[in-house]
Amino acid sequence: MTQGSERPIPGVDLERPSVARIYDWYLGGTANWAVDREFGKKVLSTFPAGAQCAKANRAFLHRAVRHLVRLGVRQFVDIGSGVPTMGNVHQVADEVAPDSRVVYIDHEPVAVAHSRILLERHGDPGRHAVIHGDLREPDRLWHAIADTGVVDLDAPLALLVTAVMHIQQLGPDGRDLGPEAIARYRGMLPPGSYLALSQLTHEGLPEDIAGQLHAVIRMYDSDVSKHVLRSNAEITALFGDFALLEPGVTWTAAWRPEESGPDTPVIDFADPSEAAMLAGVARKP
Repeated sequence: MTQGSERPIPGVDLERPSVARIYDWYLGGTANWAVDREFGKKVLSTFPAGAQCAKANRAFLHRAVRHLVRLGVRQFVDIGSGVPTMGNVHQVADEVAPDSRVVYIDHEPVAVAHSRILLERHGDPGRHAVIHGDLREPDRLWHAIADTGVVDLDAPLALLVTAVMHIQQLGPDGRDLGPEAIARYRGMLPPGSYLALSQLTHEGLPEDIAGQLHAVIRMYDSDVSKHVLRSNAEITALFGDFALLEPGVTWTAAWRPEESGPDTPVIDFADPSEAAMLAGVARKP
């Protein structure tokens, strides 16, 4: 049940915590159930910086969108957009370019339902849409995006995949399909498009953060969903032959801080590596 509501949304599994709803709780949102909050509290008792890491990732998303808008991007596709919390892509983009267009995609019913409510109240149906879809089905999802009529898939756009790739995208054979799905999306993006991506890493972390993060990953693997931590090289490889924008693949907390806006979360880490998540933005030739 969401905070302040006792009515479940159809299709929501109330027996297990959800990655999207736990993340919403970390960000201070209200689209989460008791099962999500209890799991989140256990995580933070083991990994106290967990909520700050989530907020640092949201701050990266804000800065990436603002920077891309300044580069002329007016179309965004946000895969794994999650529950609308702490500033959404269209709200950030509209601060700089009120003509921007955004398609949100998530596999979590609560995220999709709340996104639809948000857009009905504060969006523009000609410029904003939400899809219930699956990252593991690139071609089907690309057709669904086209069917919205919101973005032109023959023109440059920005594909956003933030804090998603550390969740294993398991196929029928138990294999993680995430990297090959991202490769397929890279192939379908028009020239001049951008890919913005972030994910948890096991490299370069402070010793205490590394130990806490590995313990938390075991908790997620047991009770929520399987996760995978990637190295800097493996995360960089997800961008393929795209040209990385400066400063390359770096900590979410260190990616272009000058692009922060008035509503961008402010995170005070002693060192950017405490964010535990690497991020980058790259352009397709």
